[in-house]
Amino acid sequence: MRLFHTSDWHLGQSLHGQERDFEHACFFDWLLGQLQLRQPDALLIAGDLFDTVNPPVKAQERLYDFIVRAHEQLPKLDIVMIAGNHDSGSRIELPAALMRRLRTHALGRVHWLDEGELDAERLLIPLTNARGKVCAWCLALPFLRPAEVTGPQLGDDYLKGIAKVHEQLTAAAQGKRKKDQALVAISHAHMAGGSVSEDSERSLVIGNAEALPARLFDPCIAYVALGHLHKPQQVNRESRIRYSGSPLPLSFAEINYPHQVLEIELEGAELVSVEPRLVPRAVALLRVGPAPLAEVLTQLAELPAPDLLQDPNRQPWLEVRVRLDEPQPDLRQQIDTALSGKAVRLVRIGAEYAGTTDASDDGQGFVELSQLTPQDLFSRAWAQAYGNEVDEQTLADFAQLLQDVQLEEQQP
Repeated sequence: MRLFHTSDWHLGQSLHGQERDFEHACFFDWLLGQLQLRQPDALLIAGDLFDTVNPPVKAQERLYDFIVRAHEQLPKLDIVMIAGNHDSGSRIELPAALMRRLRTHALGRVHWLDEGELDAERLLIPLTNARGKVCAWCLALPFLRPAEVTGPQLGDDYLKGIAKVHEQLTAAAQGKRKKDQALVAISHAHMAGGSVSEDSERSLVIGNAEALPARLFDPCIAYVALGHLHKPQQVNRESRIRYSGSPLPLSFAEINYPHQVLEIELEGAELVSVEPRLVPRAVALLRVGPAPLAEVLTQLAELPAPDLLQDPNRQPWLEVRVRLDEPQPDLRQQIDTALSGKAVRLVRIGAEYAGTTDASDDGQGFVELSQLTPQDLFSRAWAQAYGNEVDEQTLADFAQLLQDVQLEEQQP
């Protein structure tokens, strides 16, 4: 059996105010081509389909158009997609009944039956091969919010609630599987040891409590398709537990990531291989600096002029980072003048004054409000008001308040 694993599409995302719809359209065209070429039996989309809980209409149209085109192209393809922390679980599940007609399974939330028993049946998806034979079972684990795994019957411990979901779902899957059928999990979570892109990945819980242990995934599970971290990576060097990474660079911090989709081969119940399929970058991200202003202006003047045969939508996004010795009130004008007639699209100017540094931005001193998480802002405000670092209990209280607010935002 052959699977494709992808995640973190972030449809509707903008890069410093510039929409990325063209890039997502190019990615979908490429992915459809890969599906046709490689003929996988299933496509696993591990969360963060959208960039916000209330995505723009165009982003929703992109998703559903892709699903229809994929089904028309490969009528026997199974698609499993789960909600991530950026998604609204309710929104993801809303068209589920219609999508099942396209062999697409959309899971946004977990539900509990009487006496604290997980409704595991709806989270177990049979995956079939080209002949219609069930060759694997997919354990679908959307991003688990505290309100879904804690409560009067479940207890107040968030991590214990998550462990209970994994245990009960794995037990149900083992009860369903037959000989030579593989178990495959799809999950959206921050696993301990994962490498984070600070500029574009939303922290899930303060104090690193969101970092879940890999032991949650029982050894009987042949492959774990993870979403949330944008850099492709294995968890604890286990070849069976992987983040595919995002198909697009979602910030300038991700310029050097290898963006990809993973192709997984299973033989019976065993994992045989995992191979990357590199996603071509439709629009390059270009960074000039950090350097003194004169040097930056020289580099900008050396950028190429537009190619009249090139689609303007493919012109690179540009970030300029300048080190200043004194205020430059006309900094934007100088940069715009240097970029006149150049084949780039300026999206951000970052400036620092000599001698300023900030550990939160790799020592370079460039910090932008959009790059700071609510936790960062709270910690900075606390330190400024009280002259010392915030304690862990206060951070935990803030985390709970933040989660409550985010949960309210997702109510339809």
